Amino acid sequence: MFKKIFAAMAVAGLMGGAQAITITNTTDATALANAIAGSGVTISNATLTYNTAVPAGTFTGANSAIGFDSGVVLTTGTTACVGSTNTQGGCTGSGSYTSLKFDFVSASNSLFFNYVFGSEEYNYYVNSSYNDSFQLLLNGVNIAFLPGGTTPVTINNVNCLTNSSSYVNNVSGEGNDANCPNNNLPIELDGLTKVLTASAAIVAGQTYTFEFLITDVGDSSLDSAVMIQAGTFSDTETKVPEPASLLLAGLGLGALAARRRRAA
Repeated sequence: MFKKIFAAMAVAGLMGGAQAITITNTTDATALANAIAGSGVTISNATLTYNTAVPAGTFTGANSAIGFDSGVVLTTGTTACVGSTNTQGGCTGSGSYTSLKFDFVSASNSLFFNYVFGSEEYNYYVNSSYNDSFQLLLNGVNIAFLPGGTTPVTINNVNCLTNSSSYVNNVSGEGNDANCPNNNLPIELDGLTKVLTASAAIVAGQTYTFEFLITDVGDSSLDSAVMIQAGTFSDTETKVPEPASLLLAGLGLGALAARRRRAA
């Protein structure tokens, strides 16, 4: 695969007043679960399982990168591969999966939360066997779907060529992104979904189990991450605007920062 070559000075000028993402690493499952808990929902019995050194954390300052400011991040390797600039060549941490699991009870018959999935697998490995797995499991059933409720959120299902209306590109000159503008977002990940809302019909007062599970597929190289908005795991939907920095896409600024990354 190709090595990224990134002009740091150009990026600094391009980002202007964009916020820098600040991540506080933690493996405290209760703290992570409480950070996403919102109105009408009570969470208990949280557990975090993983096989990597720095799998998770809380974050702030992400609005210009992903569309909401704060929340929880879970990765397949290291939170360092989320970052605030896209400068590393195929960022990878040790390990291959992270799971945050807990029980919850809702005061109403609805469940909502907002999230963004991103990966260093974009775009070079789109439509390959390295289709990192991301699941939102309500009592073991995945509810991570694109708008419409039938297409699972995966690298192969959301990219420059497939369901592109739900995709935000953050890399130039790789794989299938030749005609896909680089949004030059202040985040390390090469591609991300737009802010998505997961929802489910449930029974008020009944105890459910929920699991956020993110896993490398094919190998443990090139990290993926899921970012869940703080306070939105709730019985009430939280509306989120598009990231302001996506306006850069139409300004032709992608030419200022050409980069490639290693290919196997």
